[in-house]
Amino acid sequence: MTVAVERAGGRGTVRRLAGALHRRPRLRLTLLLAAPLLWLAVLYLGSLAVLFVSAFWTTNSFTSEVVKVWSTDNFRELFTTPVFRQVILRSVGVALAVTALCAVIAFPLAFYTARVAGPRWRPLLVVAILTPLWASYLVKVYAWRLILSEGGLADWMLKPFGLSGPGFGLPATVLTLTYLWLPYMILPIHTALEQLPANLVDASADLGARGWRTFRSVVLPMVLPSVAAGSIFTFSLSLGDYITVQIVGGKTQLIGNVVYSNIELNLPMAAALGTVPVVVIVVYLLAMRRTGALSSL
Repeated sequence: MTVAVERAGGRGTVRRLAGALHRRPRLRLTLLLAAPLLWLAVLYLGSLAVLFVSAFWTTNSFTSEVVKVWSTDNFRELFTTPVFRQVILRSVGVALAVTALCAVIAFPLAFYTARVAGPRWRPLLVVAILTPLWASYLVKVYAWRLILSEGGLADWMLKPFGLSGPGFGLPATVLTLTYLWLPYMILPIHTALEQLPANLVDASADLGARGWRTFRSVVLPMVLPSVAAGSIFTFSLSLGDYITVQIVGGKTQLIGNVVYSNIELNLPMAAALGTVPVVVIVVYLLAMRRTGALSSL
């Protein structure tokens, strides 16, 4: 009898708790997200906090040991030394160039896959776009190293025209990064074009607008948030990359490989350099927020 009463009481408690959670969806959502948000706060935000704090430390010039004394010398050196300024500007320029190239290449490809190709071919084309993402990052970069090397595929294809490949350097870095991150630009544009109502395009044509006017006044404004959403991926991934430039960049220095080379020599300076992409990406996200890109992710 006592066991039955205890079981009934336990079931009643569970029902009351379930009813309370059902009446309070915000509490239910909070409890559901508490564990992953705590994990995010401890690992991701905690590591960023350590990065920012260590950026204000210094290094003993004789022993190369980290001195945990608060100082702004690293940031002062970062923005007063011409080499560091050039590296920062070059890195942002590479990220913007990769983003622009991805947008120019992705738009016609996405338009074909979403609006021109037949229904039977669209899934296959999307799979073809996603296929490079299944390959290893290093395999793809080293494949481009072989293509761009002296006597490689690029030289072989351009030789009949009296030209040669770009070799290793800044153009090779931009070209390789464009190939790596292009699918991240194609997919959001493809989705936006696929959801574009056909009657809007037909109405524009009925009102006398030609192809370019329809594209500029109807298609582009509706797809622009998706282009901005894709640019968030291409810009941030390019700005933080450090492996590609080491493999195909030749003597080119970007933020990523400068940070990598300073980790053991001058950890606080590497941390100060590492804060630059974080700040730039935050500013970029705030700028893209005005275009509605975050809601298109």
